[in-house]
Amino acid sequence: MAAGNTPGTHLRTAGRALVDWWRAATLDALIVGVLWLIGLELIRVPLAPMWALLGAMLQIIPVYGSMLALVGPVLSVAFKGSDDWWRLGLVLGLYGLIVALEGLVIAPYVLHRTTEVPWWAALLGPIVLGIVIPFWGVLLAPPLLAVVFAFWAKKSTQE
Repeated sequence: MAAGNTPGTHLRTAGRALVDWWRAATLDALIVGVLWLIGLELIRVPLAPMWALLGAMLQIIPVYGSMLALVGPVLSVAFKGSDDWWRLGLVLGLYGLIVALEGLVIAPYVLHRTTEVPWWAALLGPIVLGIVIPFWGVLLAPPLLAVVFAFWAKKSTQE
């Protein structure tokens, strides 16, 4: 076994990649929370800071977290007591904007900046793996990509 190919070295590489992925996921959630806060405050949704914080925390749950984050602001506007249907539409539009930005721009960019994962792989990986293994593929793609590209980068530097 070569000096750089011990099991301990592999575990450190994988562990470092997973920690970097977790940093990316946390930063992604923080950015989404700030977007929720700005949008909900502009729309004047009651309890906007609480809903934004909840949206940031739920962002860690792939696919369903963002949908769950929508429930609070929608109910808050719906039960406000007035017929603010336009405000409800704005909340739904804000949700669509945040989901599109997060999935197509923020998540791939943050994953690329904090790990060895190229931008194109961060964008396409969850889509492809989600088709191959529905739900689990989307859940496992980002940390798996972080580990695979960490080993790839390590191999490239050793050659």
